[in-house]
Amino acid sequence: MVKALDPDSDLEESIFSINENKIITENIGRDVVLDISTLENEYKNLMYPVCMVDEYSNWRRGYYKFWNHNAEKSEFWDKFEEKIINSFNRYNLPVIVMKKENPKEAVCQVFEKVNTGGVSLTVFELLTASFASDEFDLKADWENIKNEFKPYKVLNNTSNTDIIQAITLYSTYKKRLDAVSKGLKENLPSVSAKRKEMLNLTLIEYKKYRNEIVKGFIKASRIFVENHIFNYRDLPYSTQLVPLATILAKLGDQIDNYGNKIKLMRWFWCGVFGELYGSANETRYALDLVQVTDWIEKNSEEPKTIYDANFSPSRLNTLRTRNSAAYKGVYALMMQENTKDWLSATKIDFISYFSESIDIHHIFPVAWCEKNNIPRNDFDSIINKTPLSGRTNRIVSGDAPSNYLERLKKHSGVSDTDFNNILLSHVVNPEAMYADNFYEFFNHRKEQILLRIENMMGKQIPREQFIDEEGKFADDTIEDDEN
Repeated sequence: MVKALDPDSDLEESIFSINENKIITENIGRDVVLDISTLENEYKNLMYPVCMVDEYSNWRRGYYKFWNHNAEKSEFWDKFEEKIINSFNRYNLPVIVMKKENPKEAVCQVFEKVNTGGVSLTVFELLTASFASDEFDLKADWENIKNEFKPYKVLNNTSNTDIIQAITLYSTYKKRLDAVSKGLKENLPSVSAKRKEMLNLTLIEYKKYRNEIVKGFIKASRIFVENHIFNYRDLPYSTQLVPLATILAKLGDQIDNYGNKIKLMRWFWCGVFGELYGSANETRYALDLVQVTDWIEKNSEEPKTIYDANFSPSRLNTLRTRNSAAYKGVYALMMQENTKDWLSATKIDFISYFSESIDIHHIFPVAWCEKNNIPRNDFDSIINKTPLSGRTNRIVSGDAPSNYLERLKKHSGVSDTDFNNILLSHVVNPEAMYADNFYEFFNHRKEQILLRIENMMGKQIPREQFIDEEGKFADDTIEDDEN
């Protein structure tokens, strides 16, 4: 109700859905953020149920009684009733007649304003109409940007809205910096990339920051390749590209400093393994741009994204498909150990990734695991998977490791020591594999993966921590390409 009456807030942001228990939690269910499971809690938290719009007098009576007819709370209700309740009850359907002689600017303005209701058009479509009144073809410019992105496979799935959002984020950030440089301390412009701010983006701002942001996206793709993320399919979060590209636009050549890049990648991996970019990211984008750039440029305190990031060891057991950002993150980490293909001994890099058709495959094959009664929850997790070429995986087949390792060693034509070193580049326990000891292999590799995640996040992971993740992730029910 408070947000609905805030003139600086978008009314849509004050309306939200909640589960049937009417309780919102965070920290994997440990902390209760909002409890409106009772009428008293609705009154206390000033949360009005939309289903009561037609019966608001009943809710109002309970509200007055709860607050003991407090004058301030009664006045608050009167304002809410006038602005919100009455808006529902007095709603009129507007009709706009457009004539041939209407100027193009008026047509574009109507197109933009009217189509923000109902089934919303995208921000890009609305800005296309708005910019057209200034004789600028946004769609044609987007085609130019796509051509610039073509050589960078990680950017193949980048959308036009991502570009608009990044430019908006950067533009609002620049406005805030300008205000601070002029000595303003109050009513500073807010850094934002929400829909409302994107629709307010001017053509002048778009043109001013467009090239910097495009370069930021391209620089991000190059950094991903350095970190063994070669394809958009393996990008943990496409959403994290928006703040990353904007941060890189701000940092410019400063990111070539090794220490700065280490900091940036720590922020990135905390976002990935903390799984923080799955939904409602706009607020985090704004914090990231301000806090990460300040952290890198001024050595200020660590960004909130790093503070918020946590990873539970038990999460590794539930990572089974590319639907999880953390799954893709582990996959990338497995290629950062000078990892070599078991058959060709070729180092897995950008060139071999595509030429050798590298993909993630089971180490203890599915057929062998099922035959030996290993639960799918264990053998299908990321702990039992590693990047291999398609040719190598065909030789692995469905046999026991002790059998296929001998075949691979014979095909590769290397010594026992060299072959052992190739296996070790995949962070495995060769002795456990030769002994077909799944759980000795499994526990060893899980620990090795956790050590590497700790290193990337710059945080210690408590080994005893266990989180019941039922219903939290999609991995249990969605099969990957291999299965």
